[in-house]
Amino acid sequence: MPAKWKPSIRMTRIRNAEGKLVTIPRARASFQHFYMHQTPKQELIDYLNNKNGKPKLKVKALNELTRRGVRIVWQ
Repeated sequence: MPAKWKPSIRMTRIRNAEGKLVTIPRARASFQHFYMHQTPKQELIDYLNNKNGKPKLKVKALNELTRRGVRIVWQ
């Protein structure tokens, strides 16, 4: 399974054909997952620069940027 960036959320409200929000039963609710490979590059860089970021997530962000071929220059 790919690495997660944030916890998944359950989507219990969706938009119908008219664009109105409707609540669906929990049995039909879908999930929205947040994986590392889907996260934008700028969001990962911003998290690395954040002072309050968790070290484990900073390592994940650094590894993902390295996998994408982004060179990081520390100042």
